[in-house]
Amino acid sequence: MLLHAQITDRGGLGSLVETFLPWFGLFVPVLLAAALWRRSASAVVALLLPVTVWLSLFGGLLGDKSQSGGDLTVVSHNVGAENPDPAGTARDLAASGADVLALEELTEEARGTYEKGLAKAYPYHTVQGTVGLWSKLPLSNTQPVDIKQDVGPLGDTKPAEVKRAYNRALRTTVATDQGPLAVYVAHLGSVRVNPRAGFWTDSRDRNAQALGEALAAEQDERVVLLGDLNGTMDDRAFAGITSQLSSVQDAAGDGFGFSWPAKFPVARIDQILVRGVEPKSSWLLPETGSDHLPVAAGISW
Repeated sequence: MLLHAQITDRGGLGSLVETFLPWFGLFVPVLLAAALWRRSASAVVALLLPVTVWLSLFGGLLGDKSQSGGDLTVVSHNVGAENPDPAGTARDLAASGADVLALEELTEEARGTYEKGLAKAYPYHTVQGTVGLWSKLPLSNTQPVDIKQDVGPLGDTKPAEVKRAYNRALRTTVATDQGPLAVYVAHLGSVRVNPRAGFWTDSRDRNAQALGEALAAEQDERVVLLGDLNGTMDDRAFAGITSQLSSVQDAAGDGFGFSWPAKFPVARIDQILVRGVEPKSSWLLPETGSDHLPVAAGISW
């Protein structure tokens, strides 16, 4: 836990460890039971080291840091390509009261269902490929963000209209009473565990680097990033993003805020990150038909 940044990332080992880093604390009670079984006082004392390290890394997440109030409520949800009830998911999200709602993994078949189900609550929206943003406030300067999904000679041969169909990131400006707010929505590449490649993160890592570069070029002072990043903020792959934006869950959440998988969440891979605004609260919304839980946050200026 203490030296996780020094673990090699060959075969994705470093990223894999950092994805589930909080769960290493479960070894402490196991070791404590072994120490008590052996009646070893020195072993019990030695356990103070891993306990101290775990608390230094994650102790700040144990309390409820949320505050009342907030000028704007934002929600992000990977609605799931295999979602059996997109209409129900749209109703649940509309009832959340969010001012700004980001959806990821939109399919062409379900897109119309979400547009119809959210139209009454959200007069403004944009869909760029498989990601979309619905808003109660006007949108402008909307454009897709190139997160390097296609690389190499094969990617160069694909027409722009083909790439737009499966685009996975966008940037838009939300007009608020306090001024413009730059909002990014992103769905980074998936990760896979397989015998040959280990923890395969190449696509996600390439996307994360490109997204970090886009954020670095952003001119607006106030920025919100919403999306399924397919990784936790402990993962070294997101250093280019976390050096610029901060997690609302870390700043104003209650607990770890694990969002995936929905039935038994073990990691927070759905993120809300901000710059230039103040996180006031962060929470999870109830389960929908997706395999992800929706994440929500209240922010102020």
